[in-house]
Amino acid sequence: MSSTSRHSVNPEARHFGRHEVAPIVIAHRGASAFRPEHTLLAYTVAISMGADYIEPDLVSTKDHVLVARHENELSATTDVARHPEFADRRTSKIINGIRHTGWFTEDFTLEELRTLRARERFPKERRENTAYDGTERIPTLDEVVQLAQEHGVGVYAETKFPTYFASIGLPLEEPLLETFARYGWDDERDPAFIQSFETGNLKRLRPLTRLRLIQFVGATGAPYDLASAGDPLTYDDMVTPEGLREIAKYADGIGLVTKRIGPGDPGGLDGRPVSPVELVRNAQRERASSVHATVPSQARRRAAPGGGTQGRHLRARGAPPNRCEEVVKPTVPGSTWTE
Repeated sequence: MSSTSRHSVNPEARHFGRHEVAPIVIAHRGASAFRPEHTLLAYTVAISMGADYIEPDLVSTKDHVLVARHENELSATTDVARHPEFADRRTSKIINGIRHTGWFTEDFTLEELRTLRARERFPKERRENTAYDGTERIPTLDEVVQLAQEHGVGVYAETKFPTYFASIGLPLEEPLLETFARYGWDDERDPAFIQSFETGNLKRLRPLTRLRLIQFVGATGAPYDLASAGDPLTYDDMVTPEGLREIAKYADGIGLVTKRIGPGDPGGLDGRPVSPVELVRNAQRERASSVHATVPSQARRRAAPGGGTQGRHLRARGAPPNRCEEVVKPTVPGSTWTE
């Protein structure tokens, strides 16, 4: 199967150094406002709406197969509670310092997960999506990549809870690289990104791959791997010039929640340590050359067609507005900005 991407033929694309700078739409969890998240159906709808990349969150099964779920606990997004044969799998675990109770992907083989069906996470807010409950399986990373290549789009993959999965002998990085390589994606020019809210796994990945790596930066707190090791570095520290300079040593860009760069409350920046303009300029200066952010989920449904999110939501050529969750916009040579 060949490695394809819309970017390879995008007439709007420009090249600066080893990066291509062009507006892109990233479908976060697929078209999750229109179909149950992280299903092949949600990804397919997102592609039809104009997405350039589909974004799977990745967790592991018991037999070390990567599957697309926002978290490894299954009860919110599948019908696992209706399967009496798995009743004894319900348990409690501490993951990233927080206690969770339910059913977890790492306690199921892929064959067992195949018997489950996806359902809408927010049935009250997304009533229309419940019509698709029970119709879709949990997709594997292989299936996500196959779908992307079939439609000529890319994959923007996030590793979920990498410290936790490594601690139970199911590290995410090796099968992720192996899967991408199996489909011909192993270079910085290929339509694949790997992102993480943690730092250690990105640093370990850097000497192993030429694929583009993205450091996610949360609104508050700190990367779990650093906090659990007693490192005082916070996400606020990471958006300073010094922090961005450190990120640029191992990552190709940063991913931001919109609280970092979006409009603040009237009269203030909500306590943000760095203003949005300063943050993007610093990222450009420190060569953290790709910047993207997630558009708030409530904006996707309520925005009027063509109106955008506060008049500033951008879209890729041919993509309907307000239908996919992440949009990337070029600013100056060597960097991209998102709203």
